[in-house]
Amino acid sequence: MSFPLSLCVSTSVASSMTMLKLKRLCKFCDVESTSCTGTGSCMTDCSITSICPHPEDGCVSIWRKKDDNVTIDTICHNPAHKLHGLVLEDYNNSKCEMRERNGMGSQFFICSCSEDECNDHLFFTPYSLDSQVVSVILVSLVPLLVLAVMVITSFYWYRIYHQRRAGVKRKKTPLDFSDAHAIMMDDDGSDSSSTHANNLNHNTELLPIELDAQVGKGRFAEVYKAKLKQGATGAGEHFETVAVKIFADEEYASWKNEKDIFSDADLRHENVLHFLTAEDHKVEKQYWLITAYHPRGNLQEYLTRHVISWDDLWVLGGSLARGVAHLHSDHTLCGRYKVPIVHRDIKSSNILVKGDLTCVLCDFGLGLRLDNSLSVDELANSGQVGTARYMAPEVLESRINLENIESFKQTDVYSMALVLWEITSRCNAIGEVKDYEPPFGKVREHPCVESMKDSVLRDRGRPEIPNSWINHPGIQVVCGTIDECWDHDPEARLTAQCVAERFNDMEHPDKLSVRSNSEEKIPQDVSATEIEEIEK
Repeated sequence: MSFPLSLCVSTSVASSMTMLKLKRLCKFCDVESTSCTGTGSCMTDCSITSICPHPEDGCVSIWRKKDDNVTIDTICHNPAHKLHGLVLEDYNNSKCEMRERNGMGSQFFICSCSEDECNDHLFFTPYSLDSQVVSVILVSLVPLLVLAVMVITSFYWYRIYHQRRAGVKRKKTPLDFSDAHAIMMDDDGSDSSSTHANNLNHNTELLPIELDAQVGKGRFAEVYKAKLKQGATGAGEHFETVAVKIFADEEYASWKNEKDIFSDADLRHENVLHFLTAEDHKVEKQYWLITAYHPRGNLQEYLTRHVISWDDLWVLGGSLARGVAHLHSDHTLCGRYKVPIVHRDIKSSNILVKGDLTCVLCDFGLGLRLDNSLSVDELANSGQVGTARYMAPEVLESRINLENIESFKQTDVYSMALVLWEITSRCNAIGEVKDYEPPFGKVREHPCVESMKDSVLRDRGRPEIPNSWINHPGIQVVCGTIDECWDHDPEARLTAQCVAERFNDMEHPDKLSVRSNSEEKIPQDVSATEIEEIEK
């Protein structure tokens, strides 16, 4: 079969046109100046369109800026070959997306694409890492990520495993505290502190506690001596002695406040009652605080039953001051920041006596955390609280300086001074020791605020310090300290830390006792004020 010549010619032309379409049409202006700023998008303004010499060629645009000279270079280039030392990996793009490349001696953007004249309209994008650099980074990080995942997974399964084992043990024995000899009583009656304090009862089960006898009762709660089951041994069940403070349902606020203060790990101190845990007994509608138990009881009871020596006074007074100083301090012994706390109800019945005759502060139901976030209004709403007999003058008057949180600490110092007076009044180093009586003993047993206003504000009265007390050089220092701590002007009072340092700086009690028995005694007719003047 034969075809007309015209048909053959038409076929040949069509074939040639097909071959021409296989070659790319690109803007081709070599290097020329441009107004492109290197951001956003712009046109090259190249007026020359060229047919690329090879079918494999793509369109390329290069934007350079060196000093104030900005140029654009538009060319055809085979992506199989490097251009300016760079591999063109974006040659299959339909538009020319300019990417910055470093190390080219100037600010340098380049793009490549595969559509006709696609290198005329340029789109600038932020700098992206070279694929080889990305590969190196990925290769470096992947092993670390895999290792981290393995460590986290291992730790997770380790925790799950031990929690399951602990669960099995709890099913066998309701609660086992044999590993945690917490803050309980030793056989000799002294207390011991454990690192497990505040961490015993995180189970839903209540501690296996058997109440024994009531040992105290206050405005908000009753205190019981109790037995805490510590697990079974070969000789039978083992118990540890604890104290349980039980709040009625309507005293929830007081329980919560004391629990929140006790739960602060920074509160822990040898002269602050050791806290075990808090429990909500929903069935009985009671709230419990479980703490260390001290068989000697509170300081008021101890002073009522015992006449103490100068050595005992030195221990009791110094430990009391150190406990109050720790509450008031804004840092722990290791220097870490802590929130200062004021007790606001310091009195001899809120201080327990340990086996070594050191004091521990307890009953934080009226305590206040002096957080910097507290506003003046919040401080004002804290109210006139405490026991009237031990209230500072400014508390009785409701005139505390709310602008200065130190004012609250100064009220504690006043109360502490009255307790130091109680301790001193029962010390045989003062001479004749009378029966125990509280500060302002002539006032009725439970005086109201108005009665104390008459004694403290109107009469400016304080408990008596007889001249005979200061025959002993140690008592002399203590009495001078007491006098400065119950000053009517709050700002004139010593700080608790200063009182603690005075006790620490005193000579050893034995030496003071020897000096007190020597012939160099201070005449009885010299007053405490005159002695202070002599010392000055």
